[in-house]
Amino acid sequence: MPLGVRPLIMGILNVTPDSFSDGSLYLHPSKAVARALAIQAEGADILDVGGESTRPGAKPVPAREEIKRVVPVIERLADRLKIPISIDTSKAAVAEAAIKAGAVMVNDVTALRDSRMAEVVARAGVPVILMHMRGTPRTMQRSAHYRRLVPEILSELKRSIRMARAAGIPPERILIDPGLGFAKLPAHNLVLLKSLQAFKAMGFPVVVGPSRKSFIGQILQSAVRPEPVEGRMDDRIFGTAAAVAVAVFSGADIVRVHEVAAMRHVALVADAIRNSS
Repeated sequence: MPLGVRPLIMGILNVTPDSFSDGSLYLHPSKAVARALAIQAEGADILDVGGESTRPGAKPVPAREEIKRVVPVIERLADRLKIPISIDTSKAAVAEAAIKAGAVMVNDVTALRDSRMAEVVARAGVPVILMHMRGTPRTMQRSAHYRRLVPEILSELKRSIRMARAAGIPPERILIDPGLGFAKLPAHNLVLLKSLQAFKAMGFPVVVGPSRKSFIGQILQSAVRPEPVEGRMDDRIFGTAAAVAVAVFSGADIVRVHEVAAMRHVALVADAIRNSS
């Protein structure tokens, strides 16, 4: 499905022991493969496989360990999936191994911070998602300070785009992601969802990943119930649906989600409303 026909659904597969919402559920390759096939059956257009948690406070994983987690899964899926596989990594070595195993897209949450990543992507001829983040998952929330939120993020993404182009990555293989939850306070995420047209104006497809993010839990905790809901992922499904609807209505080309079937329905309806005359 080409971009622009309708919003695409990127299904999340975390092959990690410590992701914030589904850590350890799919760490074993056989369980990961089964979940990937289910994600495809639920209507995903892209599968995004990650071997390192990027939740706030997460510790880094050595490239060797990350490769050990993701490559066996991608190898088993390469000939079984009809949808493209994306590798969610910030490490060039992991991207290189994943592409060799069958991945055809790189989702880099650090937007080419690894000095070799642009070279790896350019040589492989695959698309890359450049996501905005300051710092590392372990430190990023300390960097959530902006004088002019949207202009600063746009400026930093433009820097990454220039790096990509200088390495030989053509513009048609570049996608951008404002990075909800990554070095962003809850209020920042809300503003970004309302401001996606500013990112669309850059001329690249826009990816948005609101799924189960903590800002949704914080809104619900303060407005819906007195007891904490921060750790209850099932309480964030409808909040995620609202964020997906706004993202699509605001022009997102790809939404990255956990609940594929439900969010596909949300995206389809939001897109129909946006395109109605």
